[in-house]
Amino acid sequence: MSLDLGQNRSYVQAISSGRALPSMAQFFRICDYFDITPLQFFDAESVNPQLLRKAMEGLRKLDDDDLMMLIGLINRLHAK
Repeated sequence: MSLDLGQNRSYVQAISSGRALPSMAQFFRICDYFDITPLQFFDAESVNPQLLRKAMEGLRKLDDDDLMMLIGLINRLHAK
């Protein structure tokens, strides 16, 4: 990942260990690398923001009947 961001090999390790902080520009590049927004980066409750975003994109394309069927399926899965 460090090399993908145009940095030396130890760059991400330094950030994750707390020895360094990324610049704001580099922070945005890190978000782009993970395909998330800065808001999603700081959202501690979001388990998998990439999958959630893809799911929301798909949900927006469904008609009312399909949405109702999906809600019923979700309710049955959570009832188990």
